[in-house]
Amino acid sequence: MVRSANAPATLAVLLAASTLGVMGGAIVVPVLEVIRGDLGLSGTAAGFVITAHGLAIAVCSPLFGRMVDRRGVRGPMIGGLIVYALGGGAGVVVTSYPALIASRLVFGIGAAAVFTGTTVALLAFYEGPERDRVMGWRSTATSVGGLVWPLLGGVLGGLSWHATFGLYLVGLPLAVLAMWSLPNTTGRAGPRQVGAVRLLRRRPALVGWYGLWIVIAIQMYVLAIFLPQRLARIGIEAPVLVSIYAVVGAAVTTSLVGLVYGRLRARLSYAALLRIALGASLVGFVIYGTVSHPVVLLVAPALFGVGNGILFPVATVLVDEAAGAEHRGRAASLSGTAIFAGQFLSPLVFGPLIAGTSTTTGFLVAGGVSAALLAVVVAVGVGRPRRPGDAAREGHRAGRASAAGSRG
Repeated sequence: MVRSANAPATLAVLLAASTLGVMGGAIVVPVLEVIRGDLGLSGTAAGFVITAHGLAIAVCSPLFGRMVDRRGVRGPMIGGLIVYALGGGAGVVVTSYPALIASRLVFGIGAAAVFTGTTVALLAFYEGPERDRVMGWRSTATSVGGLVWPLLGGVLGGLSWHATFGLYLVGLPLAVLAMWSLPNTTGRAGPRQVGAVRLLRRRPALVGWYGLWIVIAIQMYVLAIFLPQRLARIGIEAPVLVSIYAVVGAAVTTSLVGLVYGRLRARLSYAALLRIALGASLVGFVIYGTVSHPVVLLVAPALFGVGNGILFPVATVLVDEAAGAEHRGRAASLSGTAIFAGQFLSPLVFGPLIAGTSTTTGFLVAGGVSAALLAVVVAVGVGRPRRPGDAAREGHRAGRASAAGSRG
């Protein structure tokens, strides 16, 4: 563990930077229709304003993973925050659609570096129960950011859609704080790094974890894209109410779970936590697919919040353990690729299904996917690696036993 990373300033910077990922498209949503009208865009073209950066993240993340493994976290993280701010903040001044899309792609490059850097730093700087706590806090920070940043984006959008993009400039003061607080660590990778394909061959468990990330991302975007349609069919159309079911309820629950995740991890194995998370997701999709009573429906976002608050820190840590510290950056970056690829695939996978059937069928199919994942976790014993501190604790117990034997 890097001891200087225990400084509150370092942790604060990493948690604050962890919220930047949800800013990517979320803060643009409140002003998207204004942008579409001002620039004369079609609905599809306007959608690329939200999704273009995701393509850049998916493509560039492995490059930053390689860089982090070779050079450490500090340089790529600081550089990423600067590119994030300049690429995202360019929307303050651009006046044409091509320039806006170009800026979104640049922004995605910076976001890829920030996502990889924050993930690797939190995994590298903390160990054992302390790591569990900060990973839970990361879930809480991300959830709070998912509420606060879009709200601020909407407020600034009342002035001008250009003003909303000014929020991305928060990356600049964070870059300055990172220069001051992040330890000057070096990478662990040797001079000959393995490529992504070879890494997956050497660590086949990673294939399963990245597959899980893709599936979970697809499912979560099913909620983001198609839940408003489902709610409209049962008479819930007011934007405030839709936001409660679609965003607020899950975000609040995720935040609360993140705060107590360290305690949960101290009492439950990764396997048990995975079963809880996937079980909560399964029940949530079933509720959305079968229930029409508005009050009962509120249980679903709470369940998704529980699932997200547990699943993200568990999967992040288990990917790291499967890859090993020497491949930490590459493994974390491939998680970003999997997540954003899943988001891109979601409307392509579920769109035709829901268009040909109904939103209820789509949610029930998503619930079936959760049931299949849960069955795999139970049957195969996924998520049963030793806890990070188990070896040390067993070593202490063995030492005590040896000492006692020698005394005897």
